[in-house]
Amino acid sequence: QDYYGKELQKSEDLKTNACITSARPLPKAVRDALKRVHEEVVARYYGCGLVIPECLESCRILDLGSSSGRDCYLLSQLVGEQGHVTGIDMTEGQVEVAKKHIAYHMDKFGYRKTNVEFLQGYMEKLGDAGLADESYDIVISNCVINLAPDKRAVLREAYRVLKPGGEMYFSDVYASQRLSETIRKHRVLWGECLAGALYWRDLYSIAEEVGFSPPCLVTSSPITIGDKELEGIVGDCCFVSATFRLFKVLGSSRAGPGQVIYNGGIVGHERELVFDANFTFKEGEVVDVDAEMAAILRSSRFSEKFLIRAGGANTAAQQGCC
Repeated sequence: QDYYGKELQKSEDLKTNACITSARPLPKAVRDALKRVHEEVVARYYGCGLVIPECLESCRILDLGSSSGRDCYLLSQLVGEQGHVTGIDMTEGQVEVAKKHIAYHMDKFGYRKTNVEFLQGYMEKLGDAGLADESYDIVISNCVINLAPDKRAVLREAYRVLKPGGEMYFSDVYASQRLSETIRKHRVLWGECLAGALYWRDLYSIAEEVGFSPPCLVTSSPITIGDKELEGIVGDCCFVSATFRLFKVLGSSRAGPGQVIYNGGIVGHERELVFDANFTFKEGEVVDVDAEMAAILRSSRFSEKFLIRAGGANTAAQQGCC
């Protein structure tokens, strides 16, 4: 709260590039939406690239660690007036910046009713903020879960508020090994998103324990610290910025491997949908998928965009981010 509420006044104040790593190229609709976000909101935002999944029309989205609200205002445009976006952040100053510009953005977007809200609270305790079970289609988070001491609680709460078939789509920083107590207690490294980084294999075990499908790696890129003193403290540990997607898959959706055909039509991805590092779906093309991916597509908001049939080979490779 102190680091993001008082020490940092703009993104240029960050001491490493951990929180500004770029992701994959953005669709034109997202780039255009970003241009309509108020300049103060953008300047006070410390996220990691842009965390914008596909197929968002009319969805209810929760942003964990929403900061000054940049991603929320982006998503507000992509879900449309019938959708809704909730941002929650623990830092009072950031929430105030986000709330201050609600009227500006609703007018800018031409909306008659407000489709965004901002709450001050903790992502480990979403119930305290009044967020109900199975109330969101998507939970996103942009380079923030590393700041939570209890990652298991964050994923557990995200799972609770997601509807069946819902998705958690998030970027974060991961470490190549479990971090020493010296690193974990370093104030600047914590604020810079490194000291709280999860050992990447632990993400897989926590996700399984909570009930999510195995993590699907979307993108990853190595982090360079660029500060000699901090590099000396970190030693031989490597860090990576990665985006994963987790799904709340119903047991009834699991029916073995299959073959799928993308029908096209998702805005910005009409001809080709790069779903993750393993699966790219081209319009009209038959793709063999494993049982897990078949279940994800069958149970999620993507189901209407695919023709799914039983059979096919179990072709997916084992995933890993580092």
